Amino acid sequence: MIASELKTYIGIDVGGTNSRFALIDGDGRIIERKRQPTEINLGRERFLERFFSGIDGMRREAAAVGREVCAIGAGVPGLISGEGLIYSSVNLTPIEGLNLRDLICEATGLPAVVVNDANASAWGEKRYGAGRPFGSLLMFTLGTGVGSGLVLDGKLWTGIDGVAGEYGHATVEPEGIPCTCGNRGCLEQYASASALVAAAVKALGKGENGALAELSPAGITTERIAAAAAKGDPLAGALFERAGRYLGIAAAAAVNLLNLEAIILGGGVSASFDLLAEPMRREIARRAFAIPAGRVKIIQCELGDDAGILGAAGFMGTDQ
Repeated sequence: MIASELKTYIGIDVGGTNSRFALIDGDGRIIERKRQPTEINLGRERFLERFFSGIDGMRREAAAVGREVCAIGAGVPGLISGEGLIYSSVNLTPIEGLNLRDLICEATGLPAVVVNDANASAWGEKRYGAGRPFGSLLMFTLGTGVGSGLVLDGKLWTGIDGVAGEYGHATVEPEGIPCTCGNRGCLEQYASASALVAAAVKALGKGENGALAELSPAGITTERIAAAAAKGDPLAGALFERAGRYLGIAAAAAVNLLNLEAIILGGGVSASFDLLAEPMRREIARRAFAIPAGRVKIIQCELGDDAGILGAAGFMGTDQ
């Protein structure tokens, strides 16, 4: 039996380019961490070799400080079943059809869980971050795309097949911008980092002026758009206003349907929280019923990039 104060988990955040591994104690404190290339471009076998090398390294780190790993949690981008089967993953296509949870259990002899990365982030914020006071919340992870995770009555809600919560693909414009998922007008095409940059490039191509006009298309980033908006640049401000409005349109539907207590904004774009939150609040007030609209709070994540690894590991200490 491992003493409760020495219980140690491995949390993993698998990305298309890099993967992050962390040793985490039972209270959600990170003891040790490392980052390494995912190398998915070299195929399934190389990915698995690197993945399990990372796990082995973390177990050695645990032993070096007198701890023993008791479970492993991994967050992976894509549609993931409740049993850890990777149905599909745009960034990790060589491992589609693989049951990664079973492989982890077989290779390590430890209990494991594999979940969608945005769900892991939502659970991390619920257990250890901004979501702690709330029983029901929706978290948007605003990065290259828009991920999301839904917590209802204190438990992550993933649906019967394990793939619920893909709110980045909610339709906000019925005949809108084509999305990589095959739909048109998905929220992801209006509120992600990629969408902000694409909208800026398009506006400048039409002759819009301002601080962003001094940059080449390749030099436009969400950080530069945010910096220009903070200095009062009209185009940059309008781009964030638009993104916040579309987030509010999507959020209003969720607020009416679920009577949520909180909506958390995470991911890289959420660093510009103040530019997004106010248009979101206005749109929710305009479109949702007064009681749920008055209840829900729009808040910024607390854990940053660590939400995913903490949430993945955090599943192992609950009845999720």
